[in-house]
Amino acid sequence: MLTVKIVEFDSVAPPPEDLLLRLSALEAPWVVLPVIQRVFLFDDAGGQHPPFASLVGSLRASLEATLARLPPLAGRIVFLPSTGDAAIDCSASEGSGVRFIIAESDDADAGRLAGDADHDVDAFKAFVPKLKVDALPAEVLAVQVTRLKGGVAVGVVMHHAVVDGRSVWRFLQAWAAACRGDDAAAEAVVAGLTFDRAVIALPGGEEHTRSTLRKYAPNLPLEINLFPNAPINRRTFTVTAQQIHRLKQRVSGHTAPAQAGSTPAPSSFVAVVALAWVSFVRSKHPAVISADHDVYVFFFIDCRGRRGIDPPVSQNYFGTCITGCLAKATARDLLAVDGFAAATAAVQREVRRAAEDPLALWDWMDLLSWMPMDRLVNISGSPRYPAYEVADFGWGAPSRTELITMNNCGQVVLVAAKGGGGSVQASVCMHPDHMGAFKSHFLNSLSG
Repeated sequence: MLTVKIVEFDSVAPPPEDLLLRLSALEAPWVVLPVIQRVFLFDDAGGQHPPFASLVGSLRASLEATLARLPPLAGRIVFLPSTGDAAIDCSASEGSGVRFIIAESDDADAGRLAGDADHDVDAFKAFVPKLKVDALPAEVLAVQVTRLKGGVAVGVVMHHAVVDGRSVWRFLQAWAAACRGDDAAAEAVVAGLTFDRAVIALPGGEEHTRSTLRKYAPNLPLEINLFPNAPINRRTFTVTAQQIHRLKQRVSGHTAPAQAGSTPAPSSFVAVVALAWVSFVRSKHPAVISADHDVYVFFFIDCRGRRGIDPPVSQNYFGTCITGCLAKATARDLLAVDGFAAATAAVQREVRRAAEDPLALWDWMDLLSWMPMDRLVNISGSPRYPAYEVADFGWGAPSRTELITMNNCGQVVLVAAKGGGGSVQASVCMHPDHMGAFKSHFLNSLSG
């Protein structure tokens, strides 16, 4: 059994900011939802890592510099009883700062963990700290650095009410640049960012946000009932750029530009999501999903710059600015010979709908309350997230990075794969009874 020993607890606290940021209605539901836990594994097979103490010192110092540029990450989510709001308090307060944990494990092999397609879930969880979020004030960020056999793990946990995927990767890019000593690059990443939640102008204004908060967290500041993580099998697939190109051709039917009346080639996101959806349905048919069932795929869309919000939210907004999207089909359509094309068309329609009216499913938690979860694929992340490219802290890109917070059978997490070039990393959470069939259909479809 793997053991991880905590060596040191520390706190990184940049100069406090006199800043109080009330959460928006798009952020309020995330107060009761799982945090973002991500681990980065660095294999030192080539012996390029600095000594562990030096590596830790660089990470700690650069984190402090980065937090000074991104003050919400060093704050706390607090409850304001006078108004009923939840807000990010960036000022100096009891327990402020970011916990920075140093750990070691003599029996966790960095090379093995980074190379295994199947996740060692227990090991990955041991490399990320827990965030204190079961009541307000709640932490926003914590970091753990673990010395491994032949490498190191950097675990980061962040509150989803304060950051979405786009903001997470912006933070990591700025932190890594600062750790490499490239202050100009770090400054460029955060230049022009806005933290003001008032830029998200939703109908109903502040009262809309308060009613949303009361709906999902009625007992604030205490008794936040967080959704539990499920101990389900997880596996990572890498879909190469060439394989994605073949998937797109399968829909468009030719390599030339789409002609009038033909189906346009899907994006990489749509192609991978459609394949995962079809593989999910096939893996659970007929034991769980019958041909007559409706099946669903849920994903998020970034609201920054969308016409449906007036005025549009700046691309430089640092926070959580996403809403839900839901595509629906009958299992029979996805089980058919042209099931991939049917899935692609359904996902494309929902992407187009969301681009025109991004706020239609803003209250996505209410939507999921009636959803049959055993017939739902839940997509997180995006092939646009440069997970490996931006996380070079000065000793090379990570050998592996994974999202630890995977909550149900059928969750798929997407990021750009290591090496870039249009390849996609897809991490899949499935019940053991169905993972084998999912893997078989997913990989056979890519090789066909």
